[in-house]
Formats: sequence, C-alpha cells, structure tokens
Amino acid sequence: MSVNLSNLKPPKGSRHRKVRVGRGIGSKMGKTAGAGNKGQQSRRGYSRRPGFEGGQMPLHRRIPKRGFRSPFSKRYAIVNVEMLNAFQAGEVVTPDALEGRGIIHVRHDGVKILGDGNLKVALTVHAHKFSKSAQDKIAAAGGKVEVLQ
Repeated sequence: MSVNLSNLKPPKGSRHRKVRVGRGIGSKMGKTAGAGNKGQQSRRGYSRRPGFEGGQMPLHRRIPKRGFRSPFSKRYAIVNVEMLNAFQAGEVVTPDALEGRGIIHVRHDGVKILGDGNLKVALTVHAHKFSKSAQDKIAAAGGKVEVLQ
C-alpha cells in the first residue's frame, strides 16, 4: 500500500477525545468537574498570581534585602600575566586579540591585567588598567605597557 495524501492517518494513540467535564455522575467528572470541594480554587475564573502563598507573607518578601551595587562602578575582564604566555614574543596584545584567543569572553568596561604568574615573552600589552606587579613583570620580560582610554 502506497502512502499519499488520500490515506494519511495520525499515529495510533496520538489523538484523544476531549474530556467533557460536569456531565453527570457516571462520567467520573461530574458534579465538581475535577475541581474538588469548595474554596477559592474550586471557583470559575480563579487564577493564582506567581509567588502567591495563600495570604502568607511570600518568600520574596520574607527574605531580607542585601547589599548595594553602585551604578557608577566599573567591571573589568581580568587577565593574569601568566595567560599572556600564549602569545609569541614581540606580538601586540590588545583586548581584541585576547578575545580572539578565548582568554576573555566579555569585556564589560575594559580589560585589567593582574600580576599572577610569570611572563616568559616580551610583549606590548594594551589594556585599560594594570596592577603595579603586572607592569613590573611585563617590563622585566622586556615588554611595554600601554594604557587604553
């Protein structure tokens, strides 16, 4: 038998007859129609808002508020000096180059170089901020530091 548009059928068991509620006691869904007995939830049109706890003080209001974040604070993508060993000697390291190598994923408000680890190659590093120890280690390896605006 070939399958064509004239003899297509849905798979067996995939189509169900809708349940007709409130149609007599013999239907198993008569009288209260599956809504239980009395109370707010058994009434027609009832809908509970998200987070409602039956009048009890909801969790999001019971938990204390914590902390403060300044709207003017700056967030930097952090890169340690050790990670710069992935570059060849004499290369120029920019935020774009760091992103291209997968060393940073999101720049936020800039890139900051910190002095954790040792640098073995001489590089010219362009970043928005440097720690003192990072500057010293880059200079000691024979590299240069350039602060971006």
